[in-house]
Amino acid sequence: MKVRNSLRALKKIAGAQIVRRRGRTFVINKKNPGMKARQG
Repeated sequence: MKVRNSLRALKKIAGAQIVRRRGRTFVINKKNPGMKARQG
């Protein structure tokens, strides 16, 4: 999982979902499970 300042580029990828958990913003992708990231 990558920790990024900006998740803008990752949310354009097909299958990406932005989820807020525990005060952090996560990008999860079921089609491409390697594309995970968090912010905060």
